[in-house]
Amino acid sequence: MGVLDHFSDLFDCSSGSSKLKKRRQLQTVEVKVKIDCEGCERKVRRALEGMKGVQSVDIEPKAHKVTVVGYVDTHKVVSRITHRTGKRAERWPYVPYDEVEHPYAPGVYDRKAPAGYVRYSSDPHMNQLARASSTEVRYTTAFSDENTAACAVM
Repeated sequence: MGVLDHFSDLFDCSSGSSKLKKRRQLQTVEVKVKIDCEGCERKVRRALEGMKGVQSVDIEPKAHKVTVVGYVDTHKVVSRITHRTGKRAERWPYVPYDEVEHPYAPGVYDRKAPAGYVRYSSDPHMNQLARASSTEVRYTTAFSDENTAACAVM
C-alpha cells in the first residue's frame, strides 16, 4: 500500500451526501393477497406493473400468492398493493414443509396454508416439539426394523 492509497483512505469524500443513490439488487418478492376472481387478479397486476423497477409479476390465484421480480423493496410492494387495491397484503409467510424440522408443531402448522407449505416461524421455541416422555420412547423403540427377531417385549 503506497502513500497515495493511505492518504486517499484518510481523506475519502465519497461517503458524504452524494446525489448518486445506491442501486438496488434484483430480487424476488413473494406476497400473500387474497384473490377471489379475475377482476381482483387484474387489479393487483395493474397496481404492480406500473411500479418503478418491476420486471415481472406472476400471480397464483388459488394459492393467493403474488411473485414480483425486479429492483424493488418488499415493504414498498406490500404497501402499494394495500394502497392501490384496498386488499390486505403481507409478506409470504409460508415455506415448504421440507425445510422445517417439525412441520406439524402447534405454532408452525397452519390449516390455511397451501398444500405442501407450513407457516415460517423465526422463533426457535415455536419450531420445537415437546420432548417425548420415557414411556413413549420405550414403546417406540420396543421393536427394531434391523433385527426383527430381537423383541424387547418378550
